[in-house]
Order: sequence, then C-alpha cells, then structure tokens
Amino acid sequence: MGSLCLLLVVLQLSWTLSSSLPPPSSHLCLPHHRDALLHFKTTVSVACFRDLYPKIDIESWNKSIDCCSWEGVKCNNVTGHVIGIDLSHSCLDGFPLENSSNLFQFHGLKRLNLAYNSLEGYISTELFSQLVSLTHLNLSYNGFFGLIPYQINLLSSLVSLDLSLLDELRFDGQGFDMLARNLTKLRNLVLYEVDMSDVAITSFLNLSSSLEHLSLSYCQLHGEFPTQAFQLPNLKVLDLSENENLKGYLPNTNWSSGLELLYLFHCGFRGSIPASFGNLTQIISVDLLGNSLGGQIPDVFGNLRKLTFLSFSSCNLSGPLPITIFNLTKITHLDLSNNHLEGPFPNHVSELQFVEKFWLFNNSISGGVPSWLFTLPSLPQLDLSYNNIGGSIPDFNFDLVKLTYLDLSSNNLSGPIPDSIFDLVNITSLDLSSNNLSGVIKSDMLSKLTSLEVLDVSNNSLLSLSTSGNDVNYSFPGLTSVRFSGCSVRQFPNFFR
Repeated sequence: MGSLCLLLVVLQLSWTLSSSLPPPSSHLCLPHHRDALLHFKTTVSVACFRDLYPKIDIESWNKSIDCCSWEGVKCNNVTGHVIGIDLSHSCLDGFPLENSSNLFQFHGLKRLNLAYNSLEGYISTELFSQLVSLTHLNLSYNGFFGLIPYQINLLSSLVSLDLSLLDELRFDGQGFDMLARNLTKLRNLVLYEVDMSDVAITSFLNLSSSLEHLSLSYCQLHGEFPTQAFQLPNLKVLDLSENENLKGYLPNTNWSSGLELLYLFHCGFRGSIPASFGNLTQIISVDLLGNSLGGQIPDVFGNLRKLTFLSFSSCNLSGPLPITIFNLTKITHLDLSNNHLEGPFPNHVSELQFVEKFWLFNNSISGGVPSWLFTLPSLPQLDLSYNNIGGSIPDFNFDLVKLTYLDLSSNNLSGPIPDSIFDLVNITSLDLSSNNLSGVIKSDMLSKLTSLEVLDVSNNSLLSLSTSGNDVNYSFPGLTSVRFSGCSVRQFPNFFR
C-alpha cells in the first residue's frame, strides 16, 4: 500500500512539473530574426563564376520554413536566438555591411562567417557596437574597404578574427593598439594584406598571451619587431612574411615552445639563426627566405622530428652543411639555395625518405655528387647547380628514382653521362650545362625521354652527339628548349629539327 501511494505521488509531481513548462514550439526561430535574415537576403545577390557552386543557397530561405532550419543558420536550441551565420563560399555579391543592414539586430550572435564572397563596401561601426557577443568573425576574401572602425575593440569576447585579403582595408595606429589591449581572449588574428603601415610596432607588445595564430603577411609593417612576440606562451603560427621593411632578430632563448609554423620570408631580419632554434620540437614548417641573417646554420636539427618544410634560401648563410639536417625523417621540402654554404655532402644518408624538393643551388658545395641522392624514393626535384661539385655523375637504379627536374649545371663534373640518366622517362627538365662532361650522346638514348620540355647540355666541350637513321620517328611533344652550344656537335638529329 505504501509503495502504491509513493508511485501516485511521483506521477502527480511529474505531471505538475511537465504542465508548468511551455509546450515545444514548432517554429523555434524568432519572427524578428527571420525577418532580419530575409532582409539581408535582399541586400545581396548570388553570382557564381562558371564551375563554382554556392556552399549555402540563400535562395532557399523562405517564411514557410523555420529559419533555424535554413542553410547556414544556427540557433540556440532553448531561446531560438540566432547565434551563428555561416555564408562562406556562397557566391554572394552586394553591400551588406552598410548602415542599413539588419544583421546588426542579432545581439546574441556568436559566429559570423562571410568569407570567400564578393561583398563590398565600408564596414559599419554598428557591426562592432551591436554584435558585442561575437566570438568568431571572418570577413576574409571579399572587397570591403576603408578604415577599420575603432569600435572593433568592443568585441571583448572575440576569439578569432580573420580580415585577410582585404587589401583596401586598413588599421590606423590607434585602432590596432585598442584591439591589442582590449581583445584579451583573442587566439586567432589573421590580417593578411590589411594595410597596417600606420601601426606602431610597439603595439604588438600588448597582444594577448592567449594568442595562438598571428598572420600579418603583406601588411606593410615597418620598424623593429619585438622578440617578445616570439615568446607568447601559446603561439603556434607566426606569419610576418612579405613585410620587407620589418626588421628584427630571432630570439636567443625562450621561444614559444609550441610553435608549429614560422613564416618570415622576404622580411628584413638580421643576426644569426640561434642554437635555441633546435628547441622547437613541435615545428612543422619554417620559411626564412630572403632575410639578411648571416652566420652558420647551427647543427641543432636532431629533435625536430615533425619538420616537413625548411627554407633558409637567400639568407647570406655560410659555413658547412649541418649534419643533422640530413636526418630529418619527415622533411619534404629542403631549400638552402643562394647562400655561401661550403664543404662536401655527408658520405651516407639513410633518412630524407620523403623529400620531394632538394634545392642547394648557388652555394660553394664541394666534393662529389653522393650516390645516396639518387636513392631517395620520393624526390622529383634536385637542383645542385652553381656549386664547386666535381667528379663524375654516379650511375643509379633508375627504377627507384622519380626525378622530373634535375639541374647539375655550372659545376666541375667530368666523365660521361651515365646511361641511367637517359632512363628517367618522367623527366621534364634536364640541365647538365657548363661542366666538363665528355663522351657521346646517341640519339636513341634521348628517344626514351619523351616527357622532356627542357634539355641543356651546353658548354661541355668534350661532349658530342651522334645521330642514327631512324631518329625521324622519335617524338618529344612537350619539348620547348634544346641547347647544345659549346659542344662537339656537327649535326642535329631529325627530331630536333
């Protein structure tokens, strides 16, 4: 009897609680939010280029469907407020961020993504003064222009801001300084091609310690970049590339330990590459092309097990090749070209199994061409031109080689060209010019190189070419350039004619 009474009490309580809750609405979307979205739809048009299709079709938006079910719209499941709008890659064209835009009514909006469209116009101050709940804002790859309003500093909840490739958009000094001071939760700041020529470099000292991704490429920055920015505790991506008047030094200590991508190409950084570079155990990609660093490359690559891309090209570096750089097990792109590096290659290398581009041209490398270079199973591009490399070109097992581009020009190589070179059926560019090569190239040897586009063996005075009667049948459909000047050639084969 007691159990029955207890059951009746529980059922009564459950009925009372359920009856006090509002019934679920079949239309979760708030009417004024629906109307605001439909008004936004009238301010833009859909104009896709040929072969492109919109990611989100706003033409499907209509009153007969709950707007929380519309493509690109996300609502709060309890309140019905629109909290997310993602219309990226939707072929939109128009001026939706002028003062008349009803987008500014979404005061609880958390995420707004209009990237990769053809939207234009000034960015209204109301975007920032009304949508103060935004955590993610992406307006990149559009045609917005003018000064970024100071009110952007009101977005104190902003975690991610991407205004990249808006080259008619600009920050002034005060506006960016206010952003750096007030947006303390910012983790991603991407301003690729935004004009920041009026911004004082000292403003970067005020950036949030929570910052993970800082991309300021092509921003017309100038001045001395503070080394403290390399030491932000959570920084993973730092891209300052293509700011040729931006100077600075790499930090000697206390790099951001989680740094994964470092892009400083075509800047004005000075000094040397510090030994502390070897502490970046999470680093994946590094490009320092075109800086004025100088000094030697420290031999500190032993712990950089995640590194896949490395370019120290045109950095005025000197000294020997660091041995540990040849032990990078995941490297795919290795470019040390246009420096003053010297000395020979190591005698034996068993790593570099995934390298696809190995460029070491225009240095002072001596010794011979190591045979292990032709055992790298993934290597399509090898350029050792303009060095002091001597000896002969080693023969190799062509079945193991994927070379499509080989440049050994302007060295001191001698002896005959190995037969295996002429078995590289996928090679498109072969340059062995300006060496001391000798022997005879027979036209039937060349006949196998049907993918050739460029062939240059010029300035090898002891190298000759012989023809055969059936060479008229050979075909080189992609061939654009052939050079035999300075060789012992008296007659060209018919297929070259």
